[in-house]
Amino acid sequence: MMVRSFAVVLGALLLLSSPVRADIDAEQVRRAIDRGVAFLKEGQNNNGGWPEGFTSLAPSGVSALCTLALINAGVPLDDPVLSKAIQHVRGLKLDHTYSVSLQTMVLCAADPQRDMLKINENVKWLESHQRDRDPFKGVWGYTSSTNSGDNSNAQFAMLALYEAARVGVPLNEQVLRKAEQWWLEAQAGDGSWGYVKNHHGTGSMTCAGIGAMVMIRERLSQGDAKIENNELRCCGAQDSDAAIERGLAWLGRKFSVHGNPGMNSTDTYLYYFLYGVERVGRLTNRRFIGGHDWYREGAEFLVQQQANPPGSWRGTAGESNQHVATSLALLFLAKGRRAVVVARLKHEPDDDWNPHRRDLANLVNYVEQRWRRDLTWQVIDIGAADASDLMQTPVLMISGKLAPRFTPDQIALLRKYIDLGGFIFAENCCSDDRFDDGIRRLAAAIFPEPEYQLRLLDAGHPLWTAEERVDANYMPPLYGVDYGCRTCFVYANRNLGCYWELAVPGKAPPTQKRISDGMTASLSVGINVLAYATNRELKYKLDAALDVASNDIGDRAARGRMAIAKLKHNGGWNVAPSALPNLLRTVEKQTGLMVAVDRREVTLLGDQLKNYHVVFMHGRNEFSFSPEERKALKEYLERGGMIVADAVCASEAFSRAMRRELLAVFPEVKLEAIPATHPLYTNQFGGFDLRKVTLRKPDVRRAGEPLKAVTREQPPELEGLPLGDRYAVVFSPYDLSCALERHDSLECTGYIREDAAKIGLNIILYSLH
Repeated sequence: MMVRSFAVVLGALLLLSSPVRADIDAEQVRRAIDRGVAFLKEGQNNNGGWPEGFTSLAPSGVSALCTLALINAGVPLDDPVLSKAIQHVRGLKLDHTYSVSLQTMVLCAADPQRDMLKINENVKWLESHQRDRDPFKGVWGYTSSTNSGDNSNAQFAMLALYEAARVGVPLNEQVLRKAEQWWLEAQAGDGSWGYVKNHHGTGSMTCAGIGAMVMIRERLSQGDAKIENNELRCCGAQDSDAAIERGLAWLGRKFSVHGNPGMNSTDTYLYYFLYGVERVGRLTNRRFIGGHDWYREGAEFLVQQQANPPGSWRGTAGESNQHVATSLALLFLAKGRRAVVVARLKHEPDDDWNPHRRDLANLVNYVEQRWRRDLTWQVIDIGAADASDLMQTPVLMISGKLAPRFTPDQIALLRKYIDLGGFIFAENCCSDDRFDDGIRRLAAAIFPEPEYQLRLLDAGHPLWTAEERVDANYMPPLYGVDYGCRTCFVYANRNLGCYWELAVPGKAPPTQKRISDGMTASLSVGINVLAYATNRELKYKLDAALDVASNDIGDRAARGRMAIAKLKHNGGWNVAPSALPNLLRTVEKQTGLMVAVDRREVTLLGDQLKNYHVVFMHGRNEFSFSPEERKALKEYLERGGMIVADAVCASEAFSRAMRRELLAVFPEVKLEAIPATHPLYTNQFGGFDLRKVTLRKPDVRRAGEPLKAVTREQPPELEGLPLGDRYAVVFSPYDLSCALERHDSLECTGYIREDAAKIGLNIILYSLH
């Protein structure tokens, strides 16, 4: 039977589909942040500060905390309220640890070069007011006249010193060593920290201890790469992080976003605890604490708790000041949602996946400075991950000395990650033949097809210049697998992470020119890979791309499901193999329709063509149909079939061939521009309003400049072949497929990922009606 009426099938699919449970998402978080920002702005005093009240942050600590929250929430520095607040904080004369520390953090976050003298002055103040006598040696107290100290004041002092060091202020090593000794001695046997030594552990103070130890180790440790006798030594013995791991273990056992563990009343200092949780998760690069997705759970709780006055949060004991509670909530939501740009993949052998523990932290900091955007990175355990976990990051990093080991299921998972738009970046950080052999075998296992082979990338590949031009004297051998619309598996057969380990924020580069130049080139390779893999387009946490469903439905029974096949032809018919499956996942996720996403392929002369009411077609090259194929295409379209097509990467050769072949089949009609008023561009059929979408085109690039593109908002530019009262062919001369694959490139003209998914969805829904 030729193409059947689809109305009955559509009705059945809608009846059988099940609703998807609503979950916290990035838009809810954004609205909560906006409301919180509005509340703080409304509460500002005429002098630029906020009411201080009676809090431990006095004097002026509340004003500094509110200012810090506004900066981290993304309020522009030239915003009148924030500008006035910064000016107020800048002019404060302070003599309390909390307020001096918060002032320092504000100045480091706002315009550190302008305020470098004041930041240096505050650092000297903090260093000179560290307690120097037992039993409080190494800690900080409230004021210069206080003889005792506590972990809360000490935490804020460490945060200020850490941020100052990151903007280039040198720190007194002895101060850090005394602080390290204090925190080690203050840790309880169960791994927790209390308010002072020998006090019972609490969640907020354990977060303080973990964070302080991470920050101290970053400044004191030589890292896992060392310069000895003017030579760079990589993959050496690693210092112990046992205190940090013990603290994380305690926090994982006690974790809840609904209470501050260890307090008599669990809601005591709850927002202060969550502010600490954010820091722990970010500094240790963990998505999970004790099996809890700390940001998702915390964000959901805070969005629910946002109260009146509109946009505020109200704390309990110690946090009854709404400006304090709101600022702490905003700091959690805003800093914790930073976009993940890369993740380290934890794999077997268990002791060989992270030879340079701070390499990615330093690389990400380097990227942050150049992209002028706060970013983060994570660790993902392949042994506990599913596809949705892997899709939390656009790039997976694989490193080691030995051959990495993966089970067949894990290899299949990595292929699925690639199919969903992921990117794998491997580096032989220890220059070991065993890793080289293992990563080549892994690439062959992920891509068993003969057309997808690891190859040496030549000097013309955009990876060498995507962001920065790499010094030709320090170019490592780069290999890649071209899959879909881009290179999506890159392997550097030389150490990069060892050099990244040296690039500690605020520390001077190595004095040895050869090593310093190697570090610079390695950072350039790293940022180039991340720019190429992400197009510098990164999403906040909880943002879900429209073109990727949360669950894989490829292995479900196809019976009773809507199915669309891909048309084979001689013009690169499968250059973006995951585009159609990803589009169909979008259809199921957004509409609830029951869809079969297993890959189906048809030819114009095959018997299966008549079983599909829609056929998907794309390509990047010239193609042609035989007279028999043209006849079969004419019969298929006239009897109700439909072709959905796009020119991959806006290929002019494919577009010319498409128009020529359709004209040969239907000489009396031509592809025409589908008018912007057509219902296909509206939500009439259950899709999206597409009157404004974003089209990206490569920008003019001068020698040495990074890859870049220009975007503009406009109606979609689609062409249709009219047959009767419908379009039997809908064709996009601009790219959809690479974007649907999430392999879109700054070098291609096409729609951004979200809009490509929306356009594809609307076309499919149009075909059903």
